[in-house]
Amino acid sequence: MDPDRSDALDLAAPGSMAGEEEEEASGWAIVAAEDVEGAEAPKVVEWEDLQQELARLWSLVAALGKAKERKETLARRLESIIEVRRKSLHQTNELEEMRQKLEARKVAMQNMLMHVKKEKENVEGQREKLLPKIKMLLVAGKTLSAAHQQLQEANKLLSGEKGLGHLKNLQKMLRMRERYMVAQVASLYPVKTLKDKAPVETLDSSSGGTKTRDDDSSSPNMSRSMQLSHLAISGLQLTTLPMQKMSFFTDKKEVRRSATVLGYVAHAVLLIAKYLDVPLRYPLRLGGSRSYIQDHAPSVESTSAESAVNSITTSTNSRPTEFPLFLEGQDTTRAAYAMFLLNKDLEQLLNYVGAESLGPRHVLANLKELVKMILSQEYVDN
Repeated sequence: MDPDRSDALDLAAPGSMAGEEEEEASGWAIVAAEDVEGAEAPKVVEWEDLQQELARLWSLVAALGKAKERKETLARRLESIIEVRRKSLHQTNELEEMRQKLEARKVAMQNMLMHVKKEKENVEGQREKLLPKIKMLLVAGKTLSAAHQQLQEANKLLSGEKGLGHLKNLQKMLRMRERYMVAQVASLYPVKTLKDKAPVETLDSSSGGTKTRDDDSSSPNMSRSMQLSHLAISGLQLTTLPMQKMSFFTDKKEVRRSATVLGYVAHAVLLIAKYLDVPLRYPLRLGGSRSYIQDHAPSVESTSAESAVNSITTSTNSRPTEFPLFLEGQDTTRAAYAMFLLNKDLEQLLNYVGAESLGPRHVLANLKELVKMILSQEYVDN
């Protein structure tokens, strides 16, 4: 082949255009010889075969274009398929995660159902236990409602005309009446301290029955015990105590005077107890200066054998033992016990009005304190 022809052939090739714009428009590109495969040993085509070779090249170019188009189509389809597969894989993963969550929730639901079942059984057991209590509460509620209604009715009665205020007025009037009646007893048997008193003759056991005079009774600075010992009821003092034994030199007038004093005290105590409506623990049998006080305790003189034999009869026919409130012709021990029991009655009345006893031997002082407490305004108010 001629070199001029080869140059013309090269110029006539589709890739050898004049300008770059024509090259870009035609799809051809100029490349270096070393970048072309087989450039070291180029194929030599005869001029007669050039037309056929060009046709073959054009057919190859067309086939290559179609192949490229098919490749691009396949690439697009592959990309779409890959995208679909990617989305499907993503959805599959999400579905798997959701399936795992669902399984976990199923397990939790099973556990919850088991727990609910156990709790339901416990609730049923507790309900069976609570049913009797509920019934009791219903009964108690009805009872409470009835009691509340009764309480309201009682409050209405208390707040009415004949209620608590009326009761307090009646109680106050009753105490005023009691105070008036006790004042009458106090005027009948007044207990006072003898200030201007002649020396009293008492028996001195240490002098062998000789009489001594009490010259310190009118002292202005005498003690409280001496003031209590100089109390008198209706002008009479309790000078001869039952603890003193009777002797030949004992003054009979003093003994009788003391018995009269104890009779006055017994009468005053009995009247005050009746006015206050207080049953005496040790009842009194009045007889003036020959009064007695009764004790329902068994007699100390009875032996244990007699008490064992008569235990049945004493329970049905028990009679109180009487003790004399006088000394003449009596045992001093019984008379002293009688005075002790009389003072116990006084202590009972004092405790009823809210006072305390002044001592076991201060009979007149306790009677005076009792009358003082009842005649006070505090007794009426309280």
